[in-house]
Amino acid sequence: MRTTPPLYNDTHQSRSAEPTSYEDLLGDAIERAFAQGLHDLDDLIGYLNVSGPLGLNGQPWTASSFEQEMARLGA
Repeated sequence: MRTTPPLYNDTHQSRSAEPTSYEDLLGDAIERAFAQGLHDLDDLIGYLNVSGPLGLNGQPWTASSFEQEMARLGA
């Protein structure tokens, strides 16, 4: 009988470099928003605009800018 080795998933297997300080701050802020029960995009954007970090070039987040940034970071 042939056995299959256990699956292994490296948490960071898809990233090409260490996260930047900005990426760490943004990820932490999103996690805090989720922990507070904020799951809708508008609620998340409102939270980020109050708690930071702000969007690119220090601009307040919009739904569009957030979606574009998530696409950029996930590419």
